Amino acid sequence: MSTKVTTMNLYLEPAETRRIASLCGPYDDNIKQLERRLGVEIVHKNNHFTIVGLPRNAFNANNLLKQLYIETQTVKGSTPDLEPERVHLAIQEVINLEAESSAEDDTLHIKTKRGIIKPRNPNQANYVANIAKHDITFGIGPAGTGKTFLAVAAAVDALERQEVRRILLTRPAVEAGEKLGFLPGDLSQKVDPYLRPLYDALFEMLGFEKVEKLLERNIIEIAPLAYMRGRTLNDAFVILDESQNTTVEQMKMFLTRIGFNSRAVITGDITQIDLPRSQKSGLRQAIEVLSEVNDISFNFFMSQDVVRHPIVARIVEAYEAFDSKELALKAEKERQYKQRQNAFNEQMSNEDANTVGVVKNDA
Repeated sequence: MSTKVTTMNLYLEPAETRRIASLCGPYDDNIKQLERRLGVEIVHKNNHFTIVGLPRNAFNANNLLKQLYIETQTVKGSTPDLEPERVHLAIQEVINLEAESSAEDDTLHIKTKRGIIKPRNPNQANYVANIAKHDITFGIGPAGTGKTFLAVAAAVDALERQEVRRILLTRPAVEAGEKLGFLPGDLSQKVDPYLRPLYDALFEMLGFEKVEKLLERNIIEIAPLAYMRGRTLNDAFVILDESQNTTVEQMKMFLTRIGFNSRAVITGDITQIDLPRSQKSGLRQAIEVLSEVNDISFNFFMSQDVVRHPIVARIVEAYEAFDSKELALKAEKERQYKQRQNAFNEQMSNEDANTVGVVKNDA
């Protein structure tokens, strides 16, 4: 499977504004659903659509846009609205076909002292294979798809095989919608809450005592992203977790830390960005900037790849469906408001015209 991101350009003809609006949905909701479910980025201006993603995903998105655009054809003088449910079904058909044509590679596994870790679906298998083959690997997708867990497992495996001399785990210290205020303790204790998921994965792989010993010897280092500036990381397996919360400058800084005989895995979920709205996510920009760079692989996970409790996948899908309905409702309210506003403005214009007519007649 190709790991290089590709860019596809699509021009939908005939270019009818009402049909394009129906295809995109309120606030581009249908486009966002395609992006989330297929692991692509879609930008459009009028009838020109630019699709960025892995070749197979971009190809599927391209075909779906064409197919759904056909369904917006005007019937009896009106353009039908493309419902989110129809978009969901169209995407699901593509996903089911992909699943049937893909077989999980049982030869891909990661050995740790706690046992053998095997990928549970084709996307995880590709992810593990790409980590082994590439200097820099991106794992992008929703929570529960195994991005961080598999990356830590691959790092532990590389350390035990003596392919690297140390493991470095980092993430940006960004509060997830909360203001924690002052945290007591020394510097290590202050940043530990942000890095706890990385500790949990290590404890599961190696056990508490082994991890503590490796931390004391600096063979395993866990640090906030800000500590990476000015360093060169040689003979290391480096994992950047929660990378959607890096700024553009932080992402560039991290990627330029990679030294000789080092591997880096960058994980993140672009649907859960906690940065201020004025700041662009470094992960989002990295997808655009690095799409053509060799020795970098991009792996996109979807809600179907969630491997936690089965209900987690249903929770992710339920939130996606809820967001779609909320956006549709908001768009409908805005449409009704504009209609009332236009009617009011028209009424006021008519009254002003009548007033001018009365004044002229009196004159």
